[in-house]
Amino acid sequence: MATTQQRASESQAPDLVEETTHRSLRSDVWRQFRRHKGAVVGLVLLGLIVFSVAFGPMLWGGDGVTPDTANASLPPSREHPMGTDNLGRDVMARVLVGGRISLAVGITAMIVGVFLGTAAGILSGFFKRLDGPLMRITDLFLALPILPLLLVVIMLFREPLADALGANTGIFILVVGIIGVTSWMQTARVVRGEVLSVKEEEFVLAAQSIGTRKSNIVLRHILPNVLSPVMVSAALGVAIAIITESALSFLGLGFPSNFPTWGRLLFDAKDYLKLSPMRVIWPGIMISLTVISVNFIGDGLRDALDPRLRSR
Repeated sequence: MATTQQRASESQAPDLVEETTHRSLRSDVWRQFRRHKGAVVGLVLLGLIVFSVAFGPMLWGGDGVTPDTANASLPPSREHPMGTDNLGRDVMARVLVGGRISLAVGITAMIVGVFLGTAAGILSGFFKRLDGPLMRITDLFLALPILPLLLVVIMLFREPLADALGANTGIFILVVGIIGVTSWMQTARVVRGEVLSVKEEEFVLAAQSIGTRKSNIVLRHILPNVLSPVMVSAALGVAIAIITESALSFLGLGFPSNFPTWGRLLFDAKDYLKLSPMRVIWPGIMISLTVISVNFIGDGLRDALDPRLRSR
Protein backbone atom coordinates (compact mmCIF):
# COMPACT_ATOMS: atom_id res chain seq x y z
CA MET A 1 0.00 0.00 0.00
CA ALA A 2 2.81 2.37 0.88
CA THR A 3 4.52 1.61 -2.40
CA THR A 4 1.33 2.38 -4.36
CA GLN A 5 0.84 5.71 -2.60
CA GLN A 6 4.48 6.60 -3.15
CA ARG A 7 4.18 5.89 -6.87
CA ALA A 8 0.99 7.93 -7.06
CA SER A 9 2.63 10.89 -5.34
CA GLU A 10 5.66 10.55 -7.61
CA SER A 11 3.41 10.51 -10.68
CA GLN A 12 1.67 13.70 -9.50
CA ALA A 13 4.92 15.48 -8.66
CA PRO A 14 5.88 16.26 -12.28
CA ASP A 15 2.42 17.70 -12.88
CA LEU A 16 2.77 19.96 -9.87
CA VAL A 17 6.25 21.04 -10.95
CA GLU A 18 5.03 21.66 -14.48
CA GLU A 19 2.06 23.70 -13.25
CA THR A 20 4.31 25.76 -10.98
CA THR A 21 6.84 26.24 -13.76
CA HIS A 22 4.31 27.52 -16.28
CA ARG A 23 2.76 30.08 -13.93
CA SER A 24 3.70 33.61 -14.91
CA LEU A 25 3.19 37.09 -13.56
CA ARG A 26 0.72 37.80 -16.34
CA SER A 27 -1.44 34.80 -15.44
CA ASP A 28 -1.32 35.65 -11.73
CA VAL A 29 -2.38 39.25 -12.45
CA TRP A 30 -5.23 38.12 -14.71
CA ARG A 31 -6.37 35.54 -12.14
CA GLN A 32 -6.51 38.17 -9.40
CA PHE A 33 -8.18 40.68 -11.73
CA ARG A 34 -10.97 38.21 -12.53
CA ARG A 35 -11.74 37.89 -8.82
CA HIS A 36 -12.80 41.54 -8.77
CA LYS A 37 -16.34 41.29 -10.16
CA GLY A 38 -16.70 45.02 -10.55
CA ALA A 39 -13.50 45.20 -12.60
CA VAL A 40 -14.70 42.41 -14.91
CA VAL A 41 -18.06 44.13 -15.38
CA GLY A 42 -16.26 47.43 -16.01
CA LEU A 43 -13.97 45.81 -18.57
CA VAL A 44 -16.91 44.28 -20.45
CA LEU A 45 -18.87 47.53 -20.30
CA LEU A 46 -15.93 49.60 -21.51
CA GLY A 47 -15.34 47.10 -24.31
CA LEU A 48 -18.96 47.48 -25.42
CA ILE A 49 -18.68 51.27 -25.34
CA VAL A 50 -15.43 51.26 -27.33
CA PHE A 51 -16.91 48.85 -29.89
CA SER A 52 -20.06 50.96 -30.19
CA VAL A 53 -18.27 54.25 -30.78
CA ALA A 54 -15.69 52.66 -33.07
CA PHE A 55 -18.02 50.73 -35.37
CA GLY A 56 -21.45 52.12 -34.48
CA PRO A 57 -21.38 55.10 -36.89
CA MET A 58 -20.49 52.79 -39.80
CA LEU A 59 -23.14 50.22 -38.89
CA TRP A 60 -25.85 52.73 -38.04
CA GLY A 61 -25.27 55.18 -40.86
CA GLY A 62 -25.65 58.92 -40.85
CA ASP A 63 -22.93 61.41 -40.01
CA GLY A 64 -24.81 63.23 -37.27
CA VAL A 65 -23.55 66.54 -38.68
CA THR A 66 -25.68 67.31 -41.76
CA PRO A 67 -28.82 69.28 -40.78
CA ASP A 68 -32.27 68.00 -41.78
CA THR A 69 -34.70 70.67 -40.61
CA ALA A 70 -37.69 68.73 -41.90
CA ASN A 71 -37.09 66.16 -39.14
CA ALA A 72 -36.14 68.56 -36.36
CA SER A 73 -36.87 67.70 -32.70
CA LEU A 74 -38.41 64.31 -33.38
CA PRO A 75 -39.05 61.96 -30.43
CA PRO A 76 -37.38 58.54 -30.30
CA SER A 77 -38.57 56.23 -33.07
CA ARG A 78 -37.39 53.24 -35.10
CA GLU A 79 -35.58 55.49 -37.57
CA HIS A 80 -34.11 57.66 -34.79
CA PRO A 81 -33.86 55.61 -31.54
CA MET A 82 -32.63 58.65 -29.60
CA GLY A 83 -34.62 61.22 -31.54
CA THR A 84 -33.27 64.21 -33.42
CA ASP A 85 -32.01 67.61 -32.32
CA ASN A 86 -33.30 71.05 -33.22
CA LEU A 87 -31.55 70.88 -36.62
CA GLY A 88 -32.83 67.42 -37.48
CA ARG A 89 -29.53 65.63 -36.85
CA ASP A 90 -29.77 62.08 -35.53
CA VAL A 91 -28.88 62.13 -31.82
CA MET A 92 -27.71 58.52 -31.78
CA ALA A 93 -25.24 59.16 -34.59
CA ARG A 94 -23.96 62.24 -32.77
CA VAL A 95 -23.56 60.32 -29.51
CA LEU A 96 -21.58 57.59 -31.26
CA VAL A 97 -19.38 60.03 -33.17
CA GLY A 98 -18.92 62.16 -30.07
CA GLY A 99 -17.80 59.10 -28.14
CA ARG A 100 -14.88 58.67 -30.52
CA ILE A 101 -13.66 62.18 -29.80
CA SER A 102 -14.26 61.98 -26.05
CA LEU A 103 -12.39 58.67 -25.75
CA ALA A 104 -9.59 59.95 -27.99
CA VAL A 105 -9.22 63.02 -25.79
CA GLY A 106 -9.29 60.90 -22.61
CA ILE A 107 -6.70 58.37 -23.81
CA THR A 108 -4.34 60.95 -25.35
CA ALA A 109 -4.49 63.28 -22.36
CA MET A 110 -3.91 60.30 -20.06
CA ILE A 111 -0.78 59.35 -22.01
CA VAL A 112 0.56 62.89 -21.70
CA GLY A 113 -0.20 63.10 -17.98
CA VAL A 114 1.15 59.64 -17.14
CA PHE A 115 4.34 60.25 -19.12
CA LEU A 116 5.01 63.56 -17.37
CA GLY A 117 4.11 62.18 -13.95
CA THR A 118 6.21 59.03 -14.34
CA ALA A 119 9.22 60.98 -15.60
CA ALA A 120 8.98 63.53 -12.78
CA GLY A 121 8.48 60.83 -10.14
CA ILE A 122 11.43 58.72 -11.28
CA LEU A 123 13.79 61.69 -11.60
CA SER A 124 12.70 63.06 -8.24
CA GLY A 125 13.00 59.75 -6.41
CA PHE A 126 16.25 58.54 -7.97
CA PHE A 127 18.29 61.75 -8.17
CA LYS A 128 18.49 63.56 -4.84
CA ARG A 129 19.51 66.91 -6.32
CA LEU A 130 16.34 66.95 -8.44
CA ASP A 131 14.02 65.90 -5.65
CA GLY A 132 13.55 69.33 -4.09
CA PRO A 133 12.96 71.37 -7.28
CA LEU A 134 10.65 68.80 -8.89
CA MET A 135 8.55 68.35 -5.78
CA ARG A 136 8.21 72.11 -5.34
CA ILE A 137 7.02 72.38 -8.95
CA THR A 138 4.57 69.57 -8.20
CA ASP A 139 3.32 71.43 -5.14
CA LEU A 140 2.93 74.56 -7.24
CA PHE A 141 0.76 72.78 -9.81
CA LEU A 142 -1.28 71.15 -7.05
CA ALA A 143 -1.96 74.59 -5.54
CA LEU A 144 -3.26 76.02 -8.82
CA PRO A 145 -7.05 76.17 -9.33
CA ILE A 146 -7.28 73.81 -12.28
CA LEU A 147 -10.62 74.79 -13.83
CA PRO A 148 -9.98 78.56 -13.90
CA LEU A 149 -6.50 77.87 -15.27
CA LEU A 150 -7.98 75.72 -18.04
CA LEU A 151 -10.48 78.42 -18.92
CA VAL A 152 -7.80 81.14 -19.10
CA VAL A 153 -5.42 79.03 -21.23
CA ILE A 154 -8.14 78.02 -23.67
CA MET A 155 -9.38 81.61 -24.01
CA LEU A 156 -5.83 82.82 -24.73
CA PHE A 157 -4.63 80.14 -27.14
CA ARG A 158 -7.80 78.81 -28.78
CA GLU A 159 -7.96 81.25 -31.67
CA PRO A 160 -4.20 81.26 -32.50
CA LEU A 161 -4.04 77.46 -32.60
CA ALA A 162 -7.27 77.23 -34.58
CA ASP A 163 -5.87 79.67 -37.16
CA ALA A 164 -2.53 77.86 -37.35
CA LEU A 165 -3.64 74.21 -37.34
CA GLY A 166 -7.31 74.35 -38.19
CA ALA A 167 -10.30 74.61 -35.89
CA ASN A 168 -10.66 70.94 -35.01
CA THR A 169 -6.98 69.96 -34.89
CA GLY A 170 -5.92 73.07 -33.01
CA ILE A 171 -8.60 72.74 -30.35
CA PHE A 172 -7.91 69.00 -29.98
CA ILE A 173 -4.20 69.60 -29.37
CA LEU A 174 -4.96 72.47 -26.99
CA VAL A 175 -7.53 70.53 -24.94
CA VAL A 176 -5.39 67.38 -24.77
CA GLY A 177 -2.26 69.33 -23.91
CA ILE A 178 -3.76 71.44 -21.14
CA ILE A 179 -5.55 68.47 -19.55
CA GLY A 180 -2.40 66.35 -19.67
CA VAL A 181 -0.17 69.11 -18.30
CA THR A 182 -2.51 69.68 -15.34
CA SER A 183 -3.09 66.01 -14.40
CA TRP A 184 0.39 64.56 -13.80
CA MET A 185 1.00 65.61 -10.20
CA GLN A 186 -0.66 62.70 -8.36
CA THR A 187 1.16 60.19 -10.56
CA ALA A 188 4.47 61.92 -9.85
CA ARG A 189 4.02 61.71 -6.09
CA VAL A 190 3.00 58.04 -6.15
CA VAL A 191 5.86 57.06 -8.46
CA ARG A 192 8.37 59.01 -6.37
CA GLY A 193 7.37 57.07 -3.27
CA GLU A 194 7.75 53.76 -5.11
CA VAL A 195 11.15 54.77 -6.48
CA LEU A 196 12.43 55.73 -3.03
CA SER A 197 11.52 52.23 -1.85
CA VAL A 198 12.78 50.30 -4.88
CA LYS A 199 16.16 52.00 -5.14
CA GLU A 200 17.10 50.64 -1.70
CA GLU A 201 16.54 47.05 -2.81
CA GLU A 202 19.52 44.72 -3.05
CA PHE A 203 19.35 44.23 -6.82
CA VAL A 204 19.58 47.99 -7.39
CA LEU A 205 22.48 48.31 -4.96
CA ALA A 206 24.21 45.40 -6.70
CA ALA A 207 23.78 47.08 -10.09
CA GLN A 208 25.27 50.27 -8.72
CA SER A 209 28.20 48.42 -7.16
CA ILE A 210 29.29 46.93 -10.50
CA GLY A 211 29.22 50.32 -12.21
CA THR A 212 25.99 50.07 -14.19
CA ARG A 213 25.00 53.32 -15.82
CA LYS A 214 22.28 55.21 -14.02
CA SER A 215 20.18 55.35 -17.17
CA ASN A 216 20.28 51.54 -17.41
CA ILE A 217 19.41 51.19 -13.73
CA VAL A 218 16.39 53.45 -14.20
CA LEU A 219 15.16 51.73 -17.37
CA ARG A 220 15.89 48.10 -16.43
CA HIS A 221 15.44 48.01 -12.65
CA ILE A 222 13.49 51.04 -11.44
CA LEU A 223 10.87 51.56 -14.14
CA PRO A 224 9.60 47.94 -14.37
CA ASN A 225 9.07 47.87 -10.62
CA VAL A 226 6.97 51.04 -10.51
CA LEU A 227 4.64 50.13 -13.37
CA SER A 228 1.89 48.95 -11.02
CA PRO A 229 0.90 52.41 -9.71
CA VAL A 230 1.50 53.85 -13.17
CA MET A 231 -1.06 51.50 -14.74
CA VAL A 232 -3.61 52.31 -12.06
CA SER A 233 -3.01 56.04 -12.57
CA ALA A 234 -3.39 55.55 -16.31
CA ALA A 235 -6.78 53.87 -15.91
CA LEU A 236 -8.06 56.59 -13.58
CA GLY A 237 -6.51 59.31 -15.75
CA VAL A 238 -8.79 58.42 -18.65
CA ALA A 239 -11.86 59.06 -16.50
CA ILE A 240 -10.48 62.36 -15.20
CA ALA A 241 -9.65 63.55 -18.71
CA ILE A 242 -13.11 62.68 -20.06
CA ILE A 243 -14.81 64.52 -17.20
CA THR A 244 -12.56 67.57 -17.63
CA GLU A 245 -13.15 67.72 -21.38
CA SER A 246 -16.89 67.35 -20.83
CA ALA A 247 -16.85 70.23 -18.34
CA LEU A 248 -14.96 72.47 -20.77
CA SER A 249 -17.30 71.58 -23.64
CA PHE A 250 -20.34 72.12 -21.41
CA LEU A 251 -19.06 75.61 -20.65
CA GLY A 252 -18.80 76.28 -24.38
CA LEU A 253 -14.98 76.35 -24.47
CA GLY A 254 -14.37 72.95 -26.00
CA PHE A 255 -14.96 71.69 -29.52
CA PRO A 256 -17.34 73.33 -32.03
CA SER A 257 -20.80 71.90 -32.64
CA ASN A 258 -19.76 70.24 -35.91
CA PHE A 259 -17.05 68.35 -33.99
CA PRO A 260 -19.24 66.84 -31.27
CA THR A 261 -18.16 65.34 -27.99
CA TRP A 262 -20.36 64.12 -25.16
CA GLY A 263 -19.76 67.35 -23.28
CA ARG A 264 -20.57 69.41 -26.37
CA LEU A 265 -23.81 67.48 -26.82
CA LEU A 266 -24.77 68.38 -23.27
CA PHE A 267 -23.99 72.03 -23.96
CA ASP A 268 -26.08 72.05 -27.16
CA ALA A 269 -29.03 70.30 -25.46
CA LYS A 270 -29.23 72.39 -22.28
CA ASP A 271 -31.37 75.07 -23.97
CA TYR A 272 -33.89 72.40 -25.02
CA LEU A 273 -34.08 70.62 -21.69
CA LYS A 274 -37.82 71.12 -21.26
CA LEU A 275 -38.65 70.40 -24.89
CA SER A 276 -36.46 67.30 -25.29
CA PRO A 277 -34.89 66.13 -22.01
CA MET A 278 -33.62 62.89 -23.55
CA ARG A 279 -31.02 64.85 -25.52
CA VAL A 280 -29.32 65.60 -22.21
CA ILE A 281 -29.77 62.14 -20.73
CA TRP A 282 -28.12 60.12 -23.50
CA PRO A 283 -24.66 61.77 -23.49
CA GLY A 284 -24.84 62.00 -19.70
CA ILE A 285 -25.41 58.24 -19.49
CA MET A 286 -22.46 57.56 -21.79
CA ILE A 287 -20.15 59.76 -19.72
CA SER A 288 -21.30 58.14 -16.47
CA LEU A 289 -20.97 54.58 -17.74
CA THR A 290 -17.51 55.23 -19.18
CA VAL A 291 -16.20 56.86 -16.02
CA ILE A 292 -17.69 54.16 -13.76
CA SER A 293 -16.27 51.33 -15.87
CA VAL A 294 -12.81 52.91 -15.96
CA ASN A 295 -12.86 53.44 -12.19
CA PHE A 296 -13.80 49.78 -11.62
CA ILE A 297 -10.99 48.69 -13.94
CA GLY A 298 -8.57 50.87 -11.98
CA ASP A 299 -9.68 49.24 -8.71
CA GLY A 300 -9.21 45.80 -10.25
CA LEU A 301 -5.74 46.66 -11.53
CA ARG A 302 -4.77 47.99 -8.11
CA ASP A 303 -5.74 44.70 -6.46
CA ALA A 304 -4.31 42.54 -9.25
CA LEU A 305 -0.94 44.27 -9.18
CA ASP A 306 -0.64 44.02 -5.38
CA PRO A 307 1.70 41.06 -4.69
CA ARG A 308 0.23 40.57 -1.21
CA LEU A 309 -3.20 39.91 -2.68
CA ARG A 310 -1.88 37.72 -5.51
CA SER A 311 -0.16 35.43 -3.00
CA ARG A 312 -3.44 34.55 -1.27
